[in-house]
Amino acid sequence: MQSSLLRTNEELLQIYNRHVNTVYRICFMYMKNRPDTEDMVQNTFIRLMKDKTVFQSEEHEKAWLIRTATNLCKDYFKHWWSRTVGINHMEEAVVEEPFKVDSVLEKVMELPAKYKTAVYLYYYEGYSTVEIAKILKKSESTIRGYLHTARKLLKMEMEGDFE
Repeated sequence: MQSSLLRTNEELLQIYNRHVNTVYRICFMYMKNRPDTEDMVQNTFIRLMKDKTVFQSEEHEKAWLIRTATNLCKDYFKHWWSRTVGINHMEEAVVEEPFKVDSVLEKVMELPAKYKTAVYLYYYEGYSTVEIAKILKKSESTIRGYLHTARKLLKMEMEGDFE
């Protein structure tokens, strides 16, 4: 394997091993199937290989990867093919999921992108609203608003399940 111009193979491997599971879960939130998720994870780490960012800490590194993965997944759905075919009309492929998706996480995955990212980072990854605001480059009040709206949407959805 050839060395990246900006990082050594060892550095890339260490970053990958530290954050691949988080990046996978973030991508899965958007892509909802294993093959597309794996593609987005790969694209995220390819972007890392080409990027010149110097990370101040592992948290900065993780935040950069989360932001990059989120943007790549969003961009995927802006592509002409996914608009033409319609992601909701594609036949669902039966795939083995690498982590357990319970009914609550399924509901979170159905939220609009801006809400599901904030909810996932807050409840599943343990980030504070201040940290999420920095990662997503939004104001803290915007993130709190996203969480508030998402909670209301999830509550309505879950109450509907029990009627």
